[in-house]
Amino acid sequence: MQVPLEISTRWIDLSPPLEAELRKRADRLERHSDRITSCRIAVERPTGNHHQEGGPYRVRVDVTVPGSELVADKSDEEIYAAIRGAFDAAERQVEAWAAKRRGEVKSQVLPPEGQVVRVFQDEGFGFIAGPDGREIYFHRNAVLDPPGFEKLEVGSRVRFAEEQGFEGPQASTVAVAGKEE
Repeated sequence: MQVPLEISTRWIDLSPPLEAELRKRADRLERHSDRITSCRIAVERPTGNHHQEGGPYRVRVDVTVPGSELVADKSDEEIYAAIRGAFDAAERQVEAWAAKRRGEVKSQVLPPEGQVVRVFQDEGFGFIAGPDGREIYFHRNAVLDPPGFEKLEVGSRVRFAEEQGFEGPQASTVAVAGKEE
């Protein structure tokens, strides 16, 4: 970490074992990324009654990484359970952030979208203009919604999966854009 660890408490004394646990958990965050800029920990017992013993305890962990601030906030009746919950959540967030930075997060890839440019209802086929302007042949059997072929008309927006057919590119599946495929 570039900035030293900050620990603050409210309505609770920071005992040496408690501080050691917080520092140990903060150090473990760096196993998931060496890009952590700072870490702030707030531990509190929300009540203002100094004479009350026990929880509920609240632990908040703020981790700053380049371009983001990750926050984990957990409460529990037992202080070490609140610490464990907050740091487990913070570790998951740091892991997810690091994976995204490495490009490991998968994004949803939608099939290409095109527009029906010609449809021959009697013959049972048509053509889609793909996003690149090429025309792709499709057969009525490729349309996912059984009565869908009859509903298709010139200008209909569709999503399709393309493959190479005997006479050129063809759509193996066609669905009206915006509907479940």
